[in-house]
Amino acid sequence: MVVDVAAVELDRLHARVAGRFARAEPRARMREYVAGLVAGLERKNGWTLAERAGEASPDGMQRLLRWADWDIDGVRDDVREYVVECLGDPGGVLILDDTGFLKKGTRSAGVQRQYSGTAGRVENCQIGTFLAYASPRGHALIDRELYVPESWTADRARCQGAGIPDEVEFATKPRHAMAMLGRAIDAGVAFSWVTADEAYGQVKYLRVWLEQHDAPYVLATKCNDTLITSDAGQRRADELIAALPARAWRRLSVGAGAHGPREYDWARVPIRISWAPGRGHWLLARRKITEPGQVPGEIAYYVCFGPRRSTLLDLAWTAGSRWRIEECFQQAKNEAGLDHYQVRSWRAWYAHITLSMLALAWLVAVKSQLTKGEPTPANNT
Repeated sequence: MVVDVAAVELDRLHARVAGRFARAEPRARMREYVAGLVAGLERKNGWTLAERAGEASPDGMQRLLRWADWDIDGVRDDVREYVVECLGDPGGVLILDDTGFLKKGTRSAGVQRQYSGTAGRVENCQIGTFLAYASPRGHALIDRELYVPESWTADRARCQGAGIPDEVEFATKPRHAMAMLGRAIDAGVAFSWVTADEAYGQVKYLRVWLEQHDAPYVLATKCNDTLITSDAGQRRADELIAALPARAWRRLSVGAGAHGPREYDWARVPIRISWAPGRGHWLLARRKITEPGQVPGEIAYYVCFGPRRSTLLDLAWTAGSRWRIEECFQQAKNEAGLDHYQVRSWRAWYAHITLSMLALAWLVAVKSQLTKGEPTPANNT
């Protein structure tokens, strides 16, 4: 039953994106590629995917990624639309994060020794910046960008060798975030909040951009982030929270974790001198629960902007939803081959990552269909 539902849904999803392919051969091979990504193969590369598809060599699969005539960004847009149709909810959350792809050598586009949160240390790797969509109905990746360090963009010959277009200039990960969020906003994606870790949240130009686009956010920041207070002063985040009375803290659950409800103590304090009509600004704090008599638990800080009526629970739930993009990465890598590629060029990276995102969206849609017994959006094609 599950196999039948998945196969039918893949056929419908394939038909949905078919117009992005100029020729029948890559159009058909794309379906085999996506099916292979979720087939449970130990490694999912050109050889293994070709073998599963009954092809004698990996040439066709490699051609699909490197040269075949298809609209990669168009498929990305189709994935976003498909995910939102399947999971869309007015209370949806857009989540930003990046993940590392360990690589050998120096020729893969954007590779260098750099910090990888995936590995938890400096490694030779590529970094991809991603946008996920999450709602009570599920979560999936909807956009991506390859981070190209300045060491690359300063060397145009090296960029040309990896197929990086001449117009690609250095962009920080928060700039990537703004580009991806801009595409989601322009596409009319239904969401209520944006959230991200402190690598993004401490970047003030990103916060300004979100406010200019009236996009509510709950963004992690550092304890020493300086914030404008309601009395026109400036204080560090940890100082503002330390000044709160004990009664300001509330114990809230922000969802189920691996070992039971994820409960923390939460508090917030208004910030900014003035608020736009209907909008407010807060500093939110999350404190780890400790036993009576123990040293107070570690505190995490979040800068928030959103509807004036937002409750402490609203902000806490949004902060707690960030882990969903980690689940997206884990599922995409374990079940959809996100990090199994063996390509070096710029275009091939985007092609593989986009098809892996499509595969993940397919898995999420099938799960939603089986859970609710409802047809998925591709049934309408």
